[in-house]
Amino acid sequence: MSWALFWEWLIKSLVLVFGLLGGFAYTTLYERKAIARLQVRVGPNRTGPWGLLQPIADAVKLIFKEELTPANVYKVVFFLAPLLTMVPSLIIAAVIPVGTSIELFGRTIPLYLSNLNVGVIYLMSIASIAVYGIVLAGWSSNNKYAMLGGLRSSAQMISYELTLGLGFVIAILLGNSMSLVDIVEKQRTMWFGVFQPVGFVLFFIATLAEVNRAPFDMPEAEQELTAGYHTEYSGMKFALFFMAEYQKMIVVSMIGATLFLGGYLGPFEDRFPILGPLYLIAKVVVLLFMMIWIRAAWPRIRYDRLMSFGWKVMVPLSLAIVFITATGILLADMYGSLWMWTIPVASTLAGLVAVVFVFRALRRKAYERA
Repeated sequence: MSWALFWEWLIKSLVLVFGLLGGFAYTTLYERKAIARLQVRVGPNRTGPWGLLQPIADAVKLIFKEELTPANVYKVVFFLAPLLTMVPSLIIAAVIPVGTSIELFGRTIPLYLSNLNVGVIYLMSIASIAVYGIVLAGWSSNNKYAMLGGLRSSAQMISYELTLGLGFVIAILLGNSMSLVDIVEKQRTMWFGVFQPVGFVLFFIATLAEVNRAPFDMPEAEQELTAGYHTEYSGMKFALFFMAEYQKMIVVSMIGATLFLGGYLGPFEDRFPILGPLYLIAKVVVLLFMMIWIRAAWPRIRYDRLMSFGWKVMVPLSLAIVFITATGILLADMYGSLWMWTIPVASTLAGLVAVVFVFRALRRKAYERA
């Protein structure tokens, strides 16, 4: 490896890491401002102009806040668990392309750290590691509330990872590749979210469950678990869990935009590659707003219903969508590209059948209670 290539890789890594760290800080401000607007409130506006320094004030508070360690915790695991949650939320973004390439200092610099030919498998493997930090945090705390939060998290993530993995399969089928760069380039004519809208919705719901966002925030349910797996954490150790959650929100939004919304593609991007990162950021901001909107509008659902929805609705519907996608691609290969439009039509019908099934099940339970 030449020194020029080493410095290029190092600078891009630092930009990615500090971009995610800065993004985490201002995603918290974005969420508080957006929820305030949705609920007709003001939101943070005291610290700095328009409240822009509020994340810095929060960081200073957490840095200087006293850290308490209960006497009976399993100390090594208790200290390592926040890192096991935090680190995957950073390194998972290494294979996500934020653009094609730019010319700088006489060099062609690709706007991604690595273009793995199995980039999708890398994403799935790193995403599955994050659950260990939460489970170990609950177990090592030697606290029943924290332990229940960790158990809930493991069951929830395992259940919804099936749907998440099938969402990746849909993108792989449509892109005919496991390289994220190839998947994005395949969407120059049409976003995969247009060909497979139901698949995108299922993927988005699964990501909400993966990052423990409302209404799937059962592992940290304050009412019954007093914050769940991180009940015994304070100071910077708690801040690492907090950072990991918001960084995972950003990363899963980047993944969703890459797989289904064309990633860095947009008008004039082929002539001005520097627009690529801006288009990706815009799509991430929209997806983050959807997550925030859902948190402001939807109540937390019961845990048994959460698991029932995952296994009885999400997994079967995802399997059906994968089958429809594969069939549509086969028909398009045999009889012409026009048959690709059978995919969104059949997927929408399958989604409507699932919605009817859910509403009928809810009405039946309501009558049984009455």
